[in-house]
Amino acid sequence: MLMRRPAHGFSLVELMMTMTLFGILLLMGVPMLSGTIANSKARSVAESIQNGLRTAQTEALRRSRQTVFVLTSSAPTANAGAVANGTNWYIQVLPIVSTETVDTPVVDSGSFGNLASGVTITGPAIICFNSMGRLVANSTTTAAFGAACTVPTGPITYDVAKSGANRTFELQVNLGGQVRMCDKSKTLSTTNPDGC
Repeated sequence: MLMRRPAHGFSLVELMMTMTLFGILLLMGVPMLSGTIANSKARSVAESIQNGLRTAQTEALRRSRQTVFVLTSSAPTANAGAVANGTNWYIQVLPIVSTETVDTPVVDSGSFGNLASGVTITGPAIICFNSMGRLVANSTTTAAFGAACTVPTGPITYDVAKSGANRTFELQVNLGGQVRMCDKSKTLSTTNPDGC
């Protein structure tokens, strides 16, 4: 008498059940994943702005000149128009006197590229740093950039949000020049040092 060997592998019913469960789990995970991706894009834009602000401040200190951080929607070139919700940024060195020409006025620039899709940036289009790295008012920037640098009584803030994200990031530039990024969904405490 011949003995039947046990069959190895999956039956069609087992395979269909596995695929159905995998599909259900995948559908449950997609909303969480899309929210995580949206949060990551908003954070990347906020970090790019933070790095640009810190570079502008550093260049002002290094060159002992006023520098300006500009958000723009056009190519980041010298004297490109300032736009509050721009998709690019650049740093430009300002001349000490109006007759002076600066050899390389644009020090650094950046673009948010595909990250900017659906991201809103609320804040000033232009910020000026003096030679000591502090915020300074400068109305002469209106002719070149279309906006004037102003100094409020408190810190200047940028809010960065993205549709589909559950986090909004805030960049704070204090009058003394300190640049800080925080998560508005958290409250600042000893356990949440990244909160606002």
